[in-house]
Amino acid sequence: MPRSRACIDPHHHVHDAAGFVRAVERACSERGLRLTAVRARVLGLVAEAGKPIKAYDLLERVRDGDGAGAAAPPTVYRALDFLLANGFIHKLESINAFVSCHHPNSAQHSVPFLICNRCHSATELEDAGIVASLDAAARALGFAPQAQTLEVHGLCAKCAAA
Repeated sequence: MPRSRACIDPHHHVHDAAGFVRAVERACSERGLRLTAVRARVLGLVAEAGKPIKAYDLLERVRDGDGAGAAAPPTVYRALDFLLANGFIHKLESINAFVSCHHPNSAQHSVPFLICNRCHSATELEDAGIVASLDAAARALGFAPQAQTLEVHGLCAKCAAA
């Protein structure tokens, strides 16, 4: 089984929010999707957060501005649905928060996350073996998996060393 590693490959990891939005714009263009102003704004806010952001906090940031979506919270939720459905963000179910997907040019995919209970960082773990193992184990039990959400809680290296 390949070694697990955090998402660190610079060829598909976008480090800045503006660069991330540009990468998603390109991906939308290639896939024939429409990244509206509201969707781009919500995506940018998720990316700017730098760590998981809850929908309530995201709505507050949208309301504080005067750009697209400021007057229509349901529009923000529809934007999140679009971004999730197309694999541009992930929802961390255990903490009910959203993070940017570090692979904006790939289709929707399952990835394990490491979530720090102290600093609230979330690391997208690149390990197809873990995803395949969970899928195989489920199928061996006669279960037909449709989606995976694997979230491991603990302390990140920085917090564990503190």
